[in-house]
Amino acid sequence: MQLVKAPSIPRSIWILGLVSLFTDISSEMIHSVLPLFLIIELGASASMVGLIDGLGEAIASMLKLFSGALSDHLGSRKPLLIAGYGLSAAVKPLFALAWDPSMVLTARCMDRIGKGIRASPRDALVADLTDPENRGAAYGLRQSLDSIGAFIGPTIAFVLLSLSNSDFRRVFWLALIPGVFAVLLLCLGIREPQKKSLNAERRTNPLRLEQLKRLSGGFWLLFAVSLVFTLGNSSDAFILLKVKQMGVPTNFVPLALVVMNIAYALSAYPAGKLSDRIGRKGLLLFSFALYGLVYLGLAFATTFWQIWFLLSLYGLFLGLNQGLLLAITADRLPSDLRGTGFGLINLSIGLGLLPASLLAGWLWDSISPQATFLTGAAFSIAALLLFSLDSAGKEVVAQP
Repeated sequence: MQLVKAPSIPRSIWILGLVSLFTDISSEMIHSVLPLFLIIELGASASMVGLIDGLGEAIASMLKLFSGALSDHLGSRKPLLIAGYGLSAAVKPLFALAWDPSMVLTARCMDRIGKGIRASPRDALVADLTDPENRGAAYGLRQSLDSIGAFIGPTIAFVLLSLSNSDFRRVFWLALIPGVFAVLLLCLGIREPQKKSLNAERRTNPLRLEQLKRLSGGFWLLFAVSLVFTLGNSSDAFILLKVKQMGVPTNFVPLALVVMNIAYALSAYPAGKLSDRIGRKGLLLFSFALYGLVYLGLAFATTFWQIWFLLSLYGLFLGLNQGLLLAITADRLPSDLRGTGFGLINLSIGLGLLPASLLAGWLWDSISPQATFLTGAAFSIAALLLFSLDSAGKEVVAQP
């Protein structure tokens, strides 16, 4: 049997990955120390940490629906990418200026609004630029570059905290630099593919019922699976609080994200490439099972080596799960509804994120940290069982 060489990954995918890399350096410099800043310097509770993270991510996920549909309507993704990345960079100084948790909440929500504007158009653009034969590898590559930024950011935060006697605000000010560089790279380096002109009816409103009916049953099952899983996928801030609870010094806590994201970076591209060869469903099911095992382990971990090992496995989960979910979504969408479809998947995440983080914070404060992680494990198993009912496989979608 003659093997067919997969199409090469386009230059614009690499540029998108580098934009994500520098944006994540900026964001994770802040995110890796934000829970500690809130609790140690501003006196916030774990419930407030959950509210800030959950509300910000929920707002972002809600906006992703409309930004994705707008990119389908306009027939262009890049202007929304520039607006979204630009807003997230512009609000970074607000974290450094915050004097109470409500200001952090405002800054976090504005930052996540930027993410909400850019995420669905970006994910749709990756699908626009690729074929099914290299789509998993392309999403995996972008996720790998993104996660490289996500461990460089906490590493920089660790160094800065160590050199400045835990000066959180200095970290927040310096986070602006890579964020601005990412926006410049996006403006100068990305070219959109030319699209076939669509008839007026299809460009009027992608959210019309008659357009949504074109989305397959396999896509809507994926929507439900994403919602169920997200109900147990609370903010990573609770993992950082667990690390701190284990007695890790404050300036070393950001290294938890370094360990996670090294594993993420090393696994995302190989996982995506493997999914192009053997299919995506089995790998995604395995990722749900792995998440459940990691959260079960976090519930009962008592030693440092157990925590670092579990963080490595959590990074592997991210490498398996994040890019594969996007690739499966792209496989099940007609090309003129890609932005809308990714927006709907992100809406399902948004519907689950806020209650997930509020529940996690309430369980942490009112019952125990162990209850937070056991609940997350239970929801991941529920998502696994639901997705096991999927029979769509690698679905071929009728193109417009």
